[in-house]
Amino acid sequence: MSSTASSASPAIPGAPPGVPGTVTRPGLVLLLSSGATFIAFLDTTVVNVAFPDLATSFPADRVSDLSWVVSSYAVLFAALLTPMGRIADAVGRKRVFLLSLSAFTVASALCAAAPDLPFLIVARALQGAAAAGMIPAALGLVLATTPPARLAAAIGAWGAAGSMASAAGPALGGVLVDVFGWRAVFLINIPVGAALVTAGIRGLPERRGGGRSLPDPFGTGALTAGIALLVLGLTKGSDWNWDSAATIGTTAGGAALGTLALLRSVHHSAPAVETGLFGNRTFAVASTSAAFTGAALFAWLLSGPLFLTSLWHYSVLKAGFAVTPGALTSALAAVAVGRRAKPHHLPFVVGAAMAASAAVGVWGWLQLGTDTRFLSLWLPMGLVGGAAFGGALTALSTAAATALPPAQFASGLGMSTTARQLGGALGAAATGTIIAAHHVGSVQAFRDVYLACALLAATAASVGLAMTRTLTRPKES
Repeated sequence: MSSTASSASPAIPGAPPGVPGTVTRPGLVLLLSSGATFIAFLDTTVVNVAFPDLATSFPADRVSDLSWVVSSYAVLFAALLTPMGRIADAVGRKRVFLLSLSAFTVASALCAAAPDLPFLIVARALQGAAAAGMIPAALGLVLATTPPARLAAAIGAWGAAGSMASAAGPALGGVLVDVFGWRAVFLINIPVGAALVTAGIRGLPERRGGGRSLPDPFGTGALTAGIALLVLGLTKGSDWNWDSAATIGTTAGGAALGTLALLRSVHHSAPAVETGLFGNRTFAVASTSAAFTGAALFAWLLSGPLFLTSLWHYSVLKAGFAVTPGALTSALAAVAVGRRAKPHHLPFVVGAAMAASAAVGVWGWLQLGTDTRFLSLWLPMGLVGGAAFGGALTALSTAAATALPPAQFASGLGMSTTARQLGGALGAAATGTIIAAHHVGSVQAFRDVYLACALLAATAASVGLAMTRTLTRPKES
């Protein structure tokens, strides 16, 4: 089950497909860009599989605190994706790509060397910030160097790297953690990142978007802090008490900062959030549905390995292979929807897929228990749920992009990715909070998570179906 938009393309504001320029070894550019995308999204799924081993390494820390290992990455990724796209346009995509990839590699080493949980959380946040620079710069290079006739295939191949990472992540993570421990899931990034940087220095051309100003630093800071405070209030609410001044103040402060960032973006020439895109109703509806879908998906991905290792007593290796079928059907569904779905079918794809996800959530809520039922329960839930999430996310990304003029194609995909990552950060935080509210090894904790997934998925389905009333032909630029 992919946590990426399998056919999505994060933000390169103002960089429409087919940017004129000298074509310089587009195959190599695509290979390096796809490689960076692969390791960025691989770290999402492998960390989920490593979560039980992390809980063993840091036994004094609550699950709600451990969930920050996932949330901190998603928070920085969501908040910085659009600003980093602007920075890449302004100062050069090759430069931003290589610096971000180098920072990602260094942050991976810091994660692997983490002596305690706070250190690991900070290192993961640095990884997320680096990924937010890596992804839009990579796509910008692909868009700028690929001939127009090959552009659709190139974007498809680039997006498929995220799907491949999600499909390979659980099994690869299971093997690494089982043989070497959780630190190996970060160590593997170091030689790969170093090789990509070395090849990129010599093989990548420099490309700029032309005349793009740097992003609003105040709005970017307010957005990042706002999301972080919301996640903090959600993860610590059960510890502080939900009606305490700390919880209310943290949550209200996060909401206020997020609102301030949005209001500032409306009037700023280089906004932290591309608020102008939300004037398109189809785009706004698709992005809203993507946020709910992301919340359900991250909760699903995080809780699965924890359930298998704590309730069914699977090894980390066995748990990794147990969740792999769902990751595979997610990738297959994403590719199928991306190739075959027509624009006017997209609302129904989202509605049907997320309704199926909701049904799987209800099934888990009613049936999960301590008795091991892999073939009769877990496998069918994974196959259906994985296909549903993969198809829905691709349909939502496609709807968000095609609702906009061609010149805003990349920006639309990027904002859709931001919405999904924001929802994912909150979903991961909520999962940790729900599990922490029960005693260790509680079946009811995981049933409650699946019920929450069902409610989020049902909301995503309802919102997605609303696109039937807003879907219009894209305007010409």
